[in-house]
Amino acid sequence: MLAAAGFLGAAGILAAAGSAHAGASQMLISAALVCLAHAPALLALALGNWRSWLLTLAAGLLAVGTLVFAADMGVREFAGGRILPQAAPIGGTLMIGGWLCVIAGGIASLWQSRTGLP
Repeated sequence: MLAAAGFLGAAGILAAAGSAHAGASQMLISAALVCLAHAPALLALALGNWRSWLLTLAAGLLAVGTLVFAADMGVREFAGGRILPQAAPIGGTLMIGGWLCVIAGGIASLWQSRTGLP
């Protein structure tokens, strides 16, 4: 996940720079925004030393969803096609699922700390 965070952070900067030099492409702006929003979240999840399967699942969903979404935006911009039908909505759905797992993991962690259960 640490490598995924670094990759997505770099991809976000590249997409932002590409958009700035390519006439503010909405596809690249969207890819940059999503990458730069999710890279720090993945970094936190990677460095958090969590032992929660929910947070591990969250990190995986966020990483894959962001990659699929941003890759589809990039392919649309530069190749005029898609990586697969409905790739961007699939990536978005995976990212939403990842954030829902973060919520569930946070609630589970709070509950465990109050009850003393492992």
